[in-house]
Amino acid sequence: MGSTERKYELCGPFLPRRHPSLKTSAEIVGDARRILRAQSTQRPYTPRDAHRQLFARNSVRADHSSRPSSTFSLHAQNFDVGDSRPSSGTRLSPLEHKTKIAVPGNDDVSKSSPKPPTDPLDAKRSLVRTRARLLKATSLTKLPPLAAHADASQERLHPGPAKKLPPAQAFVSGDHKELSGVPHVTAPRRSQSESRLSQSSVDSGLGSSECRAGPRTDLCGSGKNNTSADSRWDTIAPLLQRLKAAAAGSCEGSPENPCDLCVALYDALAASGMLGPHRSKRRSSILRTLFQLIDHNSPPLHMRVAELCLALHVSGNNLLNICKLIFQISRSEANDVLFQNNSVLGEHCLVITKHQKAAPRGCQVRTVFFRLDSLLGLLLREDASVCGEALFYCAGTLKFLSGNAAVVRLLLDKNCMSAAHDFIRKLCRVDDAHVTIAGHILVQMTAALRNLADHPEARPLFVSRSVISELCAVLRCHRQDQDVCTNVSRIYSKLSSYAECRLALAQTPDCYQLFLELLSKHHQKQDLVVRLLFTLGNLTAESDEARHRLFRCEPSAGTLLRLYDDYQPREEDSPPPASAREAEDVLVKLVRVLANVCIREDVGAALAGNATCVQLLMETLELRSVEVCEELTVNVAAAINNLTFYHKESAVLERSQLAIARLMLKLVLSSNMAAMLEATRVYGNLSQSKDVRDFIMQNKVHRFVVTLLDSKNPDVCFSACGVLTNLALDPPNRASLSLEGATTKLTDCLRDLGAGDWQLSAQLCQALWNMSGGDGPEKLLEAQDSESLLEILTSYLDEDKALKWTENEDYHRASWELEFFPVAQKLYHSWSVKCE
Repeated sequence: MGSTERKYELCGPFLPRRHPSLKTSAEIVGDARRILRAQSTQRPYTPRDAHRQLFARNSVRADHSSRPSSTFSLHAQNFDVGDSRPSSGTRLSPLEHKTKIAVPGNDDVSKSSPKPPTDPLDAKRSLVRTRARLLKATSLTKLPPLAAHADASQERLHPGPAKKLPPAQAFVSGDHKELSGVPHVTAPRRSQSESRLSQSSVDSGLGSSECRAGPRTDLCGSGKNNTSADSRWDTIAPLLQRLKAAAAGSCEGSPENPCDLCVALYDALAASGMLGPHRSKRRSSILRTLFQLIDHNSPPLHMRVAELCLALHVSGNNLLNICKLIFQISRSEANDVLFQNNSVLGEHCLVITKHQKAAPRGCQVRTVFFRLDSLLGLLLREDASVCGEALFYCAGTLKFLSGNAAVVRLLLDKNCMSAAHDFIRKLCRVDDAHVTIAGHILVQMTAALRNLADHPEARPLFVSRSVISELCAVLRCHRQDQDVCTNVSRIYSKLSSYAECRLALAQTPDCYQLFLELLSKHHQKQDLVVRLLFTLGNLTAESDEARHRLFRCEPSAGTLLRLYDDYQPREEDSPPPASAREAEDVLVKLVRVLANVCIREDVGAALAGNATCVQLLMETLELRSVEVCEELTVNVAAAINNLTFYHKESAVLERSQLAIARLMLKLVLSSNMAAMLEATRVYGNLSQSKDVRDFIMQNKVHRFVVTLLDSKNPDVCFSACGVLTNLALDPPNRASLSLEGATTKLTDCLRDLGAGDWQLSAQLCQALWNMSGGDGPEKLLEAQDSESLLEILTSYLDEDKALKWTENEDYHRASWELEFFPVAQKLYHSWSVKCE
């Protein structure tokens, strides 16, 4: 837009705008005035926990018996070696009849009565019926090849001299070793749980890993794949034996480092395609060896065992114990270094899902142990209704680690914000039977997000990943849970201090209604209330649309004023639902919300006519002093100032204006400059009334107002000019003001502060016009001072000189043309005539 077009645009505020996106000059000046009245405050302080614990002391779950435990001990016997075996169903009862096999040389053979030979066809039919009964009892769905089974039966019935085995070991080996190709190695002494598992396998007649449904790797194949599978197992088996040897003794005294052996085992399993949810014959043997390492008190070793188990996608009790193990390690800050480079948080490489049988072709498996996004993967892969407690400890681990800046960067690199968004969305959709455990998990997850909200690189991700809006869904689903609501309110109180986050929150549907409902439901939960009020104060500080949407909610005024009444301290009544300091903090944030929403005209007029609102604000000033409650009294004065802007439309304020004037006197006489400024602004609005002007003059307040002109502070001088402008309307007051040197000080302020601040200059000229009686005969300046005033006005009325050094040309030009020029030109002509 050219300079000529822009000039006509700004000089004609009453003409229709040529472009709807451009503001008129009047709107620019009006916006500047409104912003000056918005209130700010400090964000509520949240001290960090001195110790890493699942729930804080003030949590409603702190002494709750139904929540998961924070302390526990883990040993190898807590793990289930048969992780890969499904439920075996009904166990078979042992047979009472024991078949006796005739062996040559036995003395009892001759004593047995001879029997006729069995017909081969009948024997075959009997064998089929026996197999059918066994199949039904063990619920097998797939039989091995018949020929192979027949050969095996013949070998069992007629074993050779070199192939005899003890009866219990002829069917299943306790260590799951193959009968050919692998030498027998004596395993370490088994625990009681392992013995039970082995005996269960013997009773069922099958190896534990062979009963697992689902896909199998080549190591479980048959035919021509057996040779390849055996060659791969030949690489893994020695590593397991070496790990067993290390587990049997002391890790510190072992000649081999168990951590290095775990790294080698991970690489071997990855190369063999045995990672992920695949089931193989040797899976139980691998898990048994890993679980035996748990008894050694070595966090680095535990981390490698946990990594292997998560890579093998253990489930059930084993998954829970592995998550407990990782959680236990994360409780010590000294162990944070173990997470900074490991794949419990992950590195970008191979991620095996349930639908992948092995590593993709062409993907080289590197000899780096930590490579999977295991914890974040668990959040997305597992279901809270199935393994909720495991996810609970997983989320607790993330909460602890999110307090470490180095780990936070790693979490952000691994796209944890997207994972968190998807995870909390799943938790909001659980059925009613699992709402409790979902709430426990959300307490930990929202605490982790609260820590991430402090990181500058995370804040844009809260917006781009829609986490801010998803947290509102969490509040809707768990509005009864004070812990969850408090954590979310802490996140919002941090993020709402930034413009892009405020915009994303303001665009969330019904967020204002939701906040008001939470304030009403949890009105006695001080730390929740104060943060929700702080967030609402941030939303309404600069957005007129936010003020309108908040006040449009049905219970808005009623909810806020009930909170005000609850937290207002009164000696004769019962104490408020918090300590005096906490109650004051709530009132500071609440009054700030009232002050901000009053900037909108329709909202301000409605609250100005609300007797409860006006009475509560006045009561606060009566009960509190500036010296003790500085921020609260200043905010209350600011709210009253915004309300008194509509005093002509409010019968309530009209009846209370003298009482308010007396309360402002206490602030004016204080030594707090912020309180003085707000009280002066209130007098500027109320002094339009003749009764208030008389009160000011009778109580000598005008002397103090004239003194404020010496502050050389533009805001203070502007407020003082407003009061003097109104006081000078009454002729008897002009002489009193002149005796205090008001005219001379107004001229000095115009010279020192007027250039560039045309709104202040206009107010100073208006005060001088009223002091001179307009076109009347009063002349309150000496000849020298009068000449100085005319020189200043001459300089300021020259458009080229006045706007030469201004930075924001559009704003200053609009202010100069609309506000300063008319009153300054009128004052110049009037004063010129009087000087002649």
